[in-house]
Amino acid sequence: MLTSPVDDSNILLHLLNYSTFCLCLVSKIPSIVLVARAKSSKGFSLKGLLLELTGYVVFVTYQIHHAAPSSTFLEYPILIAQGDVAQDDAIMCNDSCYSLMFHSRFVGGWKLVTLQDWIIDLAMSLCTLISASSKFASAQCLYQSKDSSGVSALAWSISCYTCLAHSDQFVAFGSLILPVLTRFAVLSSLNGFVLAMIFHYRRDVKKVE
Repeated sequence: MLTSPVDDSNILLHLLNYSTFCLCLVSKIPSIVLVARAKSSKGFSLKGLLLELTGYVVFVTYQIHHAAPSSTFLEYPILIAQGDVAQDDAIMCNDSCYSLMFHSRFVGGWKLVTLQDWIIDLAMSLCTLISASSKFASAQCLYQSKDSSGVSALAWSISCYTCLAHSDQFVAFGSLILPVLTRFAVLSSLNGFVLAMIFHYRRDVKKVE
């Protein structure tokens, strides 16, 4: 009888792991489809996406450097790959100067693995700021356009869920690393804020129509 709660918690943890991984397989696809169909990135924050992918690269290198369980970052390469596709679509509709920044991100990010501990820890601290800036950039783009028709509410909903699920995974694994937990707490709040803006401006557009 005493092992039942533990078993239940393990089942819940496995469900979180599998659901997070499966959702990350398709999390950026709604955004990719929207940009491809519209053939325009109006309302889509390319700067926000670039910052988001930069944060992903730094986060993965930090986790590898500290030998974290692979299940806590296994889906991030998939997110990076999907983000690259979305970025390429947006670049085709905008300034190609972002392409150089894109390649610099990968070269610089993966090089962090070979650096000293204090440098990678500092990079992780800045990673939270970078990722938070990506959310602010997306929110700014929505505020300026006052139209969320080109932004996928489904993609942002998935981001909210996966971010919250990741924080639960780290607590369950006992990986109580303050910078990591702070990152997920901040990003979960900002994801929810952007999602609220998407629904708000979508409702306003429908009222005008």
